[in-house]
Amino acid sequence: MNKPVLVIMAAGMGSRYGGLKQIDPIGPNGQIILDYSVYDAHRAGFERVVFIIRPELHEAFEQAIGAKSRRFMQVDYAYQTLDRLPEGLKAPEGREKPLGTAHAVWCAKELTEGCPIAVINADDFYGADAFRKMYDYLSQAEDDDKFRYCMVGYQVENTLTENGTVSRGVCTEDEHGLLAHIIERTSIHRDADGVIRYDADGDAPAGEIAPGTPVSLNLWGFTPSFLPSLDEGLRTFFAEKLPENPMKGEYYLPFAVDALIKAGKATAKVLKTSARWYGVTYREDKPVITAAVSQMTADGEYPEDL
Repeated sequence: MNKPVLVIMAAGMGSRYGGLKQIDPIGPNGQIILDYSVYDAHRAGFERVVFIIRPELHEAFEQAIGAKSRRFMQVDYAYQTLDRLPEGLKAPEGREKPLGTAHAVWCAKELTEGCPIAVINADDFYGADAFRKMYDYLSQAEDDDKFRYCMVGYQVENTLTENGTVSRGVCTEDEHGLLAHIIERTSIHRDADGVIRYDADGDAPAGEIAPGTPVSLNLWGFTPSFLPSLDEGLRTFFAEKLPENPMKGEYYLPFAVDALIKAGKATAKVLKTSARWYGVTYREDKPVITAAVSQMTADGEYPEDL
């Protein structure tokens, strides 16, 4: 069996941060979140990383991130563009916005053929424990009568910020620890009374989320069957969903997995972690993650010169 490959979705980085040069350092020597993700994945056993980027960012990305990553991993690049699609599909005329996270991962199809893959966001700090659990699962996972995928489930209370709301995929498990359902909740926050709530979204009413509920931070693990299955998923998305919002509709990774589960074609094991998530959703989040990384470095978990 081929070794698991780490796939990092970074195609949105330039637009979100106003250019790669403005990615905020969080470590003691100017390290960014991606430096820690690559290091943690390397320690867990990953030997190769595929960055999904926009083609025009290749040179800047290689200088800022790729070159450093090569100390630990073989580095390859996949490009998410609107013309990279299954044969016969064409992006709507005038569309500029990328087609979503599931399409981004599909763009790495040729580079990861035959390999299990772990997929992460570029701008989330996942913690070493999550990568260890992911690598251990993918090293042994094999499809049988179903595709046998996985995801890392974080306790919702460990994924909040005090500086605003967050969006999370809230998960329901079955009695076997498999993902039964995942629903995207926007505007999750902890109120003054300590209760974790999410706001109303369209026709969906507001509600509460119990502490300990697993949520997805887009840390997914897939056997080699997943990317070929996205061909059909993209065709269905183009036929049924994209016409409703041709300029902005997106094909998201959780939707793709959920559809396979509902169709009885796949399962996704929920790998539990007690790790604390850190991100920079808001400018005010930076001091929190900087202090946390500084403490982990002082405790010897990360080298200062990473």
